[in-house]
Amino acid sequence: MGMVLNPGNSGFEEIVKSDYVDKTGLISLINRTIGTKQKLTCISWPRRFGKSYAAQTQCAYYDKTCDSQELFAGYSIAEDPSYGKHLNQYDVIYLDMTNILGKAEPKEVIEYIGNRITNEIHEAYP
Repeated sequence: MGMVLNPGNSGFEEIVKSDYVDKTGLISLINRTIGTKQKLTCISWPRRFGKSYAAQTQCAYYDKTCDSQELFAGYSIAEDPSYGKHLNQYDVIYLDMTNILGKAEPKEVIEYIGNRITNEIHEAYP
């Protein structure tokens, strides 16, 4: 499990241990775009509105290196017809800028991200 490539489901697992408001319905919206021209999705909410929670939810659902079936049982996505088709079926790239900023000079952030992703992909797929 990498920090960028396929980070697993531990982030979402921690989230649901506290007061969690079910927002897994967003997954069904994304599932509908897979394989279409609308396949690129931008989750853009104001500061402090749960972008990281949404991203960690997506990681836990799509990441093929883990089994998240029990984790999503009881949430709205588990009732969606597309649930089983896409659950844990894909490689996921997760970028959390709070973990990246400060590790590279501002002018080098793009190169740092590119190198980080490339290294993890080469490690996973030699």
